[in-house]
Amino acid sequence: MLPDLTGARWRKASASGGEGGQCVELANVGAVRDSKNPDGPRLNADISGLISAVKRDQVG
Repeated sequence: MLPDLTGARWRKASASGGEGGQCVELANVGAVRDSKNPDGPRLNADISGLISAVKRDQVG
């Protein structure tokens, strides 16, 4: 079952800046979205697994 993202708090990386570059936002419920298209598709993920993969540079 997909999480309800209605009340999700989205956070953008501090390094993203405001110039429309390539950046994603992470929600407090384990979802990722494109910061330029917040109403577009979202990737649901196990938040702790996603953070671990990012720290190990194993994403992408």
